[in-house]
Amino acid sequence: MTFIGKTLILGGVRSGKSRLAERLARAHGGPVTVVATATAGDDGELAARIAAHRARRPAHWAVVEEPLALAAALRAADGPGRCLLVDCLTLWLTNLLLCEDAARLAAERDALLDTLPGLAAEVLLVANETGLGVVPANALARRFCDEAGLLHQALAERCGRVVLTVAGLPHILKGEPL
Repeated sequence: MTFIGKTLILGGVRSGKSRLAERLARAHGGPVTVVATATAGDDGELAARIAAHRARRPAHWAVVEEPLALAAALRAADGPGRCLLVDCLTLWLTNLLLCEDAARLAAERDALLDTLPGLAAEVLLVANETGLGVVPANALARRFCDEAGLLHQALAERCGRVVLTVAGLPHILKGEPL
């Protein structure tokens, strides 16, 4: 089942996927809520990336920081005429893989997939496309690639538009042009 108001934006690191999502959110015209999934902890480099994303966003956009319960955050921010921008699914998946509750990943993934069709808002989902290169050498990295690939396939099936961003250039894989 495909939902036209849902867009999955995939790309590699620094491919321009977040900037594209932000551009689409600006063009939406309605209220925007960013659901940010990153947590920097003591990682100074990640903290700098988070700060750069914050600085780029318009001050009037609402921001919800939610590293795990993404479906619940989307339901809470939902509404007709709204735009929900999730940045990013990759960090959300990482947070869940590192969670002490091993069953939480499946529960939260299923909740997202079940919640997405019922959302009234336009939804922009940002994620790093993985698995385009060498198979990772360790079990956690392989599991991450497997989980990300399965999640992206399930979301691509449910989204009305899927975009692959390379070098700042969007390539439509499914749906209407931008």
